[in-house]
Amino acid sequence: MANHILGIFAKQPVAGRVKTRLCPPLSPQQAARLYCTCLQETVAAMAKAPAERVLFFAGERTYFAETFPGLRLIPQSDGDLGRRLDRAFAQLFEEGCQAAALIGSDSPDLPIPLVANAFAVLNKVDLAVAPARDGGYVLIGQSNHSPELFRDMPWSSADLWPATRQRAEQLSLSCRELDTWEDLDDLASLQHLCQRCPASPTAQLARQILAPDPF
Repeated sequence: MANHILGIFAKQPVAGRVKTRLCPPLSPQQAARLYCTCLQETVAAMAKAPAERVLFFAGERTYFAETFPGLRLIPQSDGDLGRRLDRAFAQLFEEGCQAAALIGSDSPDLPIPLVANAFAVLNKVDLAVAPARDGGYVLIGQSNHSPELFRDMPWSSADLWPATRQRAEQLSLSCRELDTWEDLDDLASLQHLCQRCPASPTAQLARQILAPDPF
């Protein structure tokens, strides 16, 4: 087990189950195709992160084993997002890692320096968080397992990061806020990705799908 682990949360790209907030203008099939590209881009980019990559998957193991050969796979637990995040951290710390960070599969251009900074500060603090522009977070890292951090939180809302910060204070956890980044959740964030990182495979596919008038 590596000292530093970067867990990537991923779903199998099944039409109607991923990127539903992009439908419309995308069809469920197009949204699944976009998600697949986004996931592949994220996994490839994170190969440069200073940590071992682990894929926490939801769906058929065969799909992920064939798509990402050689990558360590761990099934996500049952329950809400808080339960799944908590169990992911618990398993990694039970196996002996010193610091762990979790990200989703919908920030394909998440900067490697931001991820590296998370692991650097986890040598000094209990918690490192990169807030999302929508009020959640794109990365959360811990140097010690704290299950109370994820209980009864306002998931999928603009209050998530403020509530997490407040909970950390209540638990007396030292916390470092990292740079803010953006999830690919809706048409506006897809437009921002295309403008911010036009060479991104995800951005190129988005323009292809939405051509001739993408926005």
